[in-house]
Amino acid sequence: MTAVCVYCASSDGIAERHLALAAEVGRQVAARGWTLVSGGGSKSMMGAVAAAARAGGAHTTGVIPRSMVEREWADHASDELLVVDSMRERKAQMEARADAFLALPGGLGTCEELFEIWTSGYLRLHAKPVVLLDPDGHWAGLLAWVRDLAAQGFVDPTALRRLVVTTDVAAALDACVAPVPGDGRTPEQATWVDPRDGQTAEPAGWVDPGDGQTAEPAEQARWVDPGDGGLRSVRSRRGG
Repeated sequence: MTAVCVYCASSDGIAERHLALAAEVGRQVAARGWTLVSGGGSKSMMGAVAAAARAGGAHTTGVIPRSMVEREWADHASDELLVVDSMRERKAQMEARADAFLALPGGLGTCEELFEIWTSGYLRLHAKPVVLLDPDGHWAGLLAWVRDLAAQGFVDPTALRRLVVTTDVAAALDACVAPVPGDGRTPEQATWVDPRDGQTAEPAGWVDPGDGQTAEPAEQARWVDPGDGGLRSVRSRRGG
């Protein structure tokens, strides 16, 4: 059974669309028969994704520092709630229990989690998919900054290809069970799989990561590579 770790906001006062996105992720995780791993909080997007996953029958595992339990932030409805002593231990437990990592819109904490798991994947400390779901451009500025770092030589292009960016929930979850990109091969050497029939194919088009549109208007990108702008498509695979 696939276990996906979801990083997302736990702050109050964010727009309703972000809560709805988190709930939809939880519903689709449950529909695939997967396990949800989260930060164990009951508030905001973190609470919404876990509640929706449980409502759909998914097993939910939360990992939360003791100090946050004492502040009454814990999701006590979790099927499994692990209380740890530090944020470092929290992240280590979440990483160990997950087969893939999915970041939704969030703030400093989500950024920190995303960058750590993205970097460790690039360094080949793990071989699990790292996916960013960004339907409304929440992370556009951050991705532009990282691309600029790469242009200046501070970030290897292979590291950029290690992150899969998508605007669609189903495509994001597909990416969580797809072969890991950024394995050192060039786009020309990589195998591309059409999700409609499972046949290998060349990239269907090139996308502008600013608006997510392909160069050919009839084709819509499913995954956007923030490193080279290439369209990535893989066959959907169901967990369970």
